[in-house]
Amino acid sequence: MNEEIENEKDQNEEENDEDDSKEPSFAELLESYESGMTDDLQVGDKIRGKILSVGKDAVFVDTGTKVDGVVEIEELKDEDGTVALGPGDEVELYVVALDEHEIRLSRAISGIGGLALLQEAFEKSVPVEGKVAGTCKGGFNVEIAARRAFCPISQIDVQYVENPEEYVGEAYEFLITQLENRGKNIVVSRKKLLARALEKQRKDFFAALGEGDELEGRVTRLMPYGAFVELIPGVEGMVHVSELSWSRVESPGEAVQPDQPIKVKVIGIRSDPKKGGKKIALSIKQLEGDPWMTVTDRFRPGDKVSGKVTRCANFGAFVEIAPGIEGLVHVSEMSYRKRVVDPQDVVTPGETVSVAVKEVDPRKRRISLSIKEAEGDPWLEAAERFAVGQVVRGTVEKKEPFGLFVALLPGITGLLPKSKIRRSPKAGTVEQLKEGDSVDVTVEEVRPDDRKITLAPADEAEEHRWKEFGRKGGAAPMSDLAEKLQKAMEGKKR
Repeated sequence: MNEEIENEKDQNEEENDEDDSKEPSFAELLESYESGMTDDLQVGDKIRGKILSVGKDAVFVDTGTKVDGVVEIEELKDEDGTVALGPGDEVELYVVALDEHEIRLSRAISGIGGLALLQEAFEKSVPVEGKVAGTCKGGFNVEIAARRAFCPISQIDVQYVENPEEYVGEAYEFLITQLENRGKNIVVSRKKLLARALEKQRKDFFAALGEGDELEGRVTRLMPYGAFVELIPGVEGMVHVSELSWSRVESPGEAVQPDQPIKVKVIGIRSDPKKGGKKIALSIKQLEGDPWMTVTDRFRPGDKVSGKVTRCANFGAFVEIAPGIEGLVHVSEMSYRKRVVDPQDVVTPGETVSVAVKEVDPRKRRISLSIKEAEGDPWLEAAERFAVGQVVRGTVEKKEPFGLFVALLPGITGLLPKSKIRRSPKAGTVEQLKEGDSVDVTVEEVRPDDRKITLAPADEAEEHRWKEFGRKGGAAPMSDLAEKLQKAMEGKKR
């Protein structure tokens, strides 16, 4: 029994020895702790951290590592000299120095630093704060840490500088690109900092960008094939001319203008091997629904509406009756009043006209329109306007071998047959009439349903009445001339 207890005791001691061998030594723990102190932070890195506490001369910030950061309180004071920040507030700062015990932070190297700090900022690419004191040949004089620096005009912004005076008096962050002669020759650049920030912004933008996104932008320039839109600084997309509007657009300038703020929808994203970036296809019209989806709710056969003539073809004219809804007025539907050969004899592009809807086919995206039905059919009142035996004056519209077409009213034309002209006492005079000449005719027959009126020369009709009256045994009615002659003879007899 005692032997079993001794064996179990020896076994437990061996297991404890094995556990002790697995535990890291104090030196290993210390080394591990110190190796994670700064988590590979480098001078010049920009960090975002929460304020832990605010002291009299310094503010302590959680850097996300095992070492807290410290920034001089002067760096965080507002223009009125107070610090509006408190524990829990987040700040963005640059690492300007660090070791295993402390991480020094700064918004930027400012006037409180010396030459050594400027040298370190130059070597580590840490931003420095400067104020543009004035313009000079080729750029600007900038005050940095109580020293004068030079910023070339091309390095003050990422965009072309049209008015240098706008920058004078403003304070910015700069990168030192040249530091010589113990600080007597300092060259700085703001453009590099802006480019660095824009590059990060672009990466974040493209990482979140997707088809279907709706964005706000600004029109930067127009090309014959579309409009370019700036979505964020340095990132443009293009709205093709076909995506500017549901209406027909010949030139982008008809829809948008440079510097105009607009809302767009992303419809495509693809790589651009030539520029190493991405091309963004945009649309304005797709922010709204396709108008053809509701066309049958808006337009029905028989409706009379107004629209704009968009273009003419030899077979008719296209009329836009709503944005993106374009219909065709066939040449045969242009006028009751005259025969139309060329649509531009009736309408011109850009003109507003009244049309009647004849047929709607949403599947084929077609609408048939009529101008003449919107104006009304003059033949509907032809029977009331013209009675058999009525003498009217018309205009020779066309001469044919079988007779003359005579226009009686706009849209109403009658036929004066050749056979009736030959029986007229003045057949020679009638046959010599030209298109556009006036002629007196008598209505012999009216057929509104067939859109026909048969005419006869007025003198033949008068002779016909004389004969008819004579057969009935009455005195023939006198013409105006005969009546005057009779009155003159009666005067002489008296």
